[in-house]
Amino acid sequence: MTMWGPKALGGGRWRFSLWAPDRDAVTLELRDGLSAAMEKQPDGWFDVEAAAIPGARYRFRLDADLAVPDPASRRQDGGVHGWSVLVDRPAARSAWDGRPWQEAVILEIHAGLCGGFAGVTDRLADWADQGITAIELMPVNAFSGTRNWGYDGVLPFAPAEAYGTPEELGALIDAAHGHGMMVFLDVVYNHFGPDGNYLGAYASAFFHPDRHTPWGGAVAVDWPEVAAFFRENALMWLNEYGFDGLRFDAVHAIGDDAFLDGLARDIRAGVAPGRHIHLMLENERNDADRLSPDRYDAQWNDDFHNVMHVLLTGETDAYYEDFADRPAERLARALAQGFIYQGDASPHQKGNPRGKPSAHLPPTAFIAFLQNHDQVGNRAMGERLIHLTSTDRLKAATAMLLLMPQIPLLFMGEESGALSPFLFFTDFHDDLAEAVREGRRREFAGFAAFASEEARARIPDPNDPATFEASRVRAGEGAGMWRAFYRSLLTIRRERIVPGLPGCRALSASALTDAAVEASWRLGTGEMLTILLNLGARPVPLPLSATALYASGDPGSPASFAAWIATP
Repeated sequence: MTMWGPKALGGGRWRFSLWAPDRDAVTLELRDGLSAAMEKQPDGWFDVEAAAIPGARYRFRLDADLAVPDPASRRQDGGVHGWSVLVDRPAARSAWDGRPWQEAVILEIHAGLCGGFAGVTDRLADWADQGITAIELMPVNAFSGTRNWGYDGVLPFAPAEAYGTPEELGALIDAAHGHGMMVFLDVVYNHFGPDGNYLGAYASAFFHPDRHTPWGGAVAVDWPEVAAFFRENALMWLNEYGFDGLRFDAVHAIGDDAFLDGLARDIRAGVAPGRHIHLMLENERNDADRLSPDRYDAQWNDDFHNVMHVLLTGETDAYYEDFADRPAERLARALAQGFIYQGDASPHQKGNPRGKPSAHLPPTAFIAFLQNHDQVGNRAMGERLIHLTSTDRLKAATAMLLLMPQIPLLFMGEESGALSPFLFFTDFHDDLAEAVREGRRREFAGFAAFASEEARARIPDPNDPATFEASRVRAGEGAGMWRAFYRSLLTIRRERIVPGLPGCRALSASALTDAAVEASWRLGTGEMLTILLNLGARPVPLPLSATALYASGDPGSPASFAAWIATP
């Protein structure tokens, strides 16, 4: 039984509820003029029955000066400070059961930059034609203003009005399924945004004031009401909208493994039998214990990204410091064992250990990427790799990403050689806008390129609409070449790699030079997949007997890749 949000009782009557343990009185207000005092229960809940119809606008009045939206609002009218909209909760949208995890080729996208839910829908056919099998939407729930990455959301159940209606989001998912594509959603359960989060005004127990995160007090997921809030949110996206999986943002900031394990268990028990539901983590702790078929399918593998970034660009600032020494050896470990840091001391974290052993996990427990919203957008100027390395080197690295057994993730625009930046953008105002703008510039004060105040002033203002507009994906001059390149590689992956991913295990991986690696896996089909990546100048010849599944560049060149499969 759900705790949060209005519940239809039949006969045009609804039960409205709010968990407000800090308050002695709460009043339900409907915009048509009705108001009704809510009854306080011993556990801090307030509830009341009232006549209403779908589409009715409602809110909760806490005192003469403060009325708040429903924190479990399914739809908003007038933004995060406006009225909540009463919405009938639909059943699951279709008979689509999804696709197995090993078939995932994920494209991360920002709905707002694509023209909202309808704009994303219009692009699905092109992505499917390239071989993309899943899109992952950055958070779509309601946030302050009309522009945001989505990680400043404050109403987790309500799709952002700027992106479209709940019906348009449902239509997007139905259309994707029609193209054979899965749709994943990034959800944020570790914090709320700075504008429009009213929970502290009536439910301070929602947060732990003594457990600090970069966004304030940690979310108190050990409270049953708080745990239910996020459990019900996850199941809403999966059951009412038909999403095929969820990516949980920065779970290291939640800091509660019992909650995470219980959440995964409850989600899997709460969806229809037979559906392919995929659960993914972002977790700086590299906690291999969370990765198993009955918990979470996979984790974003930042280690792989970071060492590849060092090899491709030579950058060793900030967290890249952990990957600056012996990068080819570190890449080999990522290919063979998933995580690079498995309890090893992290120089960037003052020598503290990070991670747990992961060699026992299958390659598909790791999501690999060369770029994503964080890694591009958290650069001061939002540059993509296409600006930071040569085309040949980028193509060699991309070929490895798409043909190795880990699950590949692309960031929107990669597939068309986009030259446009992806910048950090928000839509805050007044003092909050100034704080965000100056905070953004302070973040880069430790980088040599932005050491001066004059240099930091060139960092785009997150609140300027031009920053958002500059981030819209614009295909590069070589878009046709890049699209064909991705289509060709993803065809090979679908036909030759994916059938062998169930039961796939790493055999070996080693550094051949300071910038070249070779790795081999035993596929579930019994075949042996071997890849060789050379990003250095020293020649690394292919075995004479090898017939390449795919090859680019000469093995002796500074940018080459080859993959081959040997039959048993």
